Amino acid sequence: MSESGGVREVKSAARTVELLELLAARGDRPARLQELADELDVPRSSMYALLQTLISRGWVRTDVTGSLYGIGIHALLTGTSYLDSDPRVRTVRPYLDEASEALGETIHLGRLDGRDVAYLATRESHEYLRTISRVGRRLPAHVGALGKALLAERPDGDLPEGPYEAMTPNTRTTRESLAADLTRIRARGYSIDREEGVTGIVGFGFALRYDAPAQDAISCSVPVARLTPAHEERIVAVMREIRAKIESVVPSGGGSVDWR
Repeated sequence: MSESGGVREVKSAARTVELLELLAARGDRPARLQELADELDVPRSSMYALLQTLISRGWVRTDVTGSLYGIGIHALLTGTSYLDSDPRVRTVRPYLDEASEALGETIHLGRLDGRDVAYLATRESHEYLRTISRVGRRLPAHVGALGKALLAERPDGDLPEGPYEAMTPNTRTTRESLAADLTRIRARGYSIDREEGVTGIVGFGFALRYDAPAQDAISCSVPVARLTPAHEERIVAVMREIRAKIESVVPSGGGSVDWR
């Protein structure tokens, strides 16, 4: 049993969180009881009892046959509460609007979460609309502009050993290649994702340095077909200005509560 801050982990609570994270990661692929029991190495009877408890509370849903399980609506309600209660997200949102209006492209706010970046807010381009919103979703930090901007704020010694997951043929999958790119990002002051996360999309990421090291970043995504040298230059200029505005109004430490 693991410990955190000298307090022993509660096994039942840890199992519940692991189950919810597993169901959330599966997205639109519901799971069967045996799959979940095997994945988490839990007896089938214990898994069934846990699922029924979570179904009754709205954290897990099941189909009409009672044989398929997915994440429940209370996960959405809790996630929305997180976004609504975060003072930084509230402060940054108007600046995402400003960047979107100035550039006509998709603008993101993301936060580093372990080895991933979680999307906290998005302003979609009217020229390129995704069928699924990225808000609340995660992307490995090594593949996108947001994540690379944040990794560049940290020493290369923090990078995990490779190989890394490849999202496209352009993804940097070795520690050496990623570290070399992070060196260029530090010198440049912002990250560039040239079809490393999504084929056909280039991203420009800017760490928000009201934390040290930065936890949040903003980015601009644009289809390759629309990215001319002049447009790229304008994107960088506008996003640098937006970053400066955000950093000037967001207090270091995030306000009255210093969340861990």
